[in-house]
Amino acid sequence: MVRSRPEDDEQATEDIGTTSEKSGKTTGDSGQGGKPPSLWHDRDYVVWWSGEGLSALGNSVSMLAFPLLMLHVTGSAAQAGTITMLHMLGRLGTLVLGGALSDRVSRRLLLGLAALVEALSMGAVAWLVYRGDPSVLGLDALALVSGLAAGLRSGVTSPVLRRIVPKERIADATAQGMGRDMLAQLLGAPLGGLLYSVARWVPFLFDAISFLFITLSSFLIRRPLGPDRQDDGERRPGLAADVKDGLRMIRRSDYLVFTLAWGAVLNAVAQGFTLLFVVMVQHRGGGPTTIGAVTSLAVVGGVMGAVLGPWLMRRIGARRVLLLSAWLFTASFAAVAAAPRPWQIGLVMMVGMTSMIPMNVVTESYEVRLVPDAYLGRVAATGQFGFQAVQWTGPLVAGVLADSLGVESAVLVLAAAMAVLALTLHLGRRHLALLDIPLEEIRELPVSDAEPGETAADGAVLTRSSKDRTG
Repeated sequence: MVRSRPEDDEQATEDIGTTSEKSGKTTGDSGQGGKPPSLWHDRDYVVWWSGEGLSALGNSVSMLAFPLLMLHVTGSAAQAGTITMLHMLGRLGTLVLGGALSDRVSRRLLLGLAALVEALSMGAVAWLVYRGDPSVLGLDALALVSGLAAGLRSGVTSPVLRRIVPKERIADATAQGMGRDMLAQLLGAPLGGLLYSVARWVPFLFDAISFLFITLSSFLIRRPLGPDRQDDGERRPGLAADVKDGLRMIRRSDYLVFTLAWGAVLNAVAQGFTLLFVVMVQHRGGGPTTIGAVTSLAVVGGVMGAVLGPWLMRRIGARRVLLLSAWLFTASFAAVAAAPRPWQIGLVMMVGMTSMIPMNVVTESYEVRLVPDAYLGRVAATGQFGFQAVQWTGPLVAGVLADSLGVESAVLVLAAAMAVLALTLHLGRRHLALLDIPLEEIRELPVSDAEPGETAADGAVLTRSSKDRTG
């Protein structure tokens, strides 16, 4: 969106909870005991949350319908897997580009147009299926286009959220977003099956309409979404230089380097365990209906974790939440291998997912607070790229282990890998020193290479808490 004055963004930034140098308080404080108002009283946040939630529900519906459609059209499981792979590759291909663009062009326009392309892609799929005998090549191409647009939209998500939510409520907003997406998964599978049974094209039309709500919400949000304008005489470097700047920003923080690498490995292990979870339920005698019910228990655990994450951070601190969650997640792996019945596996996984989500809440919340707004798109997209670039190795390794060692032994191997990751959190204490500081007190990384205490180009003095050694 084009703005008339750069100072409008400065005022808006103050309005969403930046720290006042004179009072030492945030504008998000209610003034009653320092407790900030609920995010549900914030019109912009509710608009944003609702649009993203409807889109997540539509995506869950179409992700079930696509494999069913390809199996009907081709009878090939490989083709069903190919269309999902093309969507994932498309998303991965534009993710970093989306992050770089979000730091230099209108985030509102980028968000709205990317969601509109996804809506048109899914609408075209619905039209092809409605006409009958859709082309496999055409469906593959539309899945790829949808994935390319999804990558651009994902790159702008974190910077937009940062502009909408006050800094003291970032953890709450992150957790509520994860809980929303878990609920979308829980409702999306049965809804997708129901819509598909009505007519094969209906789930894709539903998904297309859901994307339109993101486009609508992007233009209903009143706050400026950035990025802030540069001085007229300042020459902007190219996109490649922007991406390199984002990587340099990551390398400037021990915390970011550690958590991005650690999170990428964790994601691969979790993806591998997701496959073994289904195989284990089947191995214990569970059919498709049982697998669906047990999976729902795990998703319920994810929703519970989203609720508990911010509460635990405020009560026991971010570092303790991360350590406790990692070890509980490890224990759930081992317990699944010993659980004799499918419903017991479901209960164990409900505990596992309850512990998994707070780990994500901690790492993502501190990343959003630490990285300056002008770099957040690039940094967040680079992290997502790293996670998704290695996640495919998890199911592959898990499948090989299950075939060669047996499913119980494969689960225990992944449990051992998770234990190593949990132990790494203890060994990497220096890299996680940032988590000892309350989230609302985190100071952004300097945007220049100046050392702490030196004067930046704009005349501000770059100082940090003595506890913060990672920036």
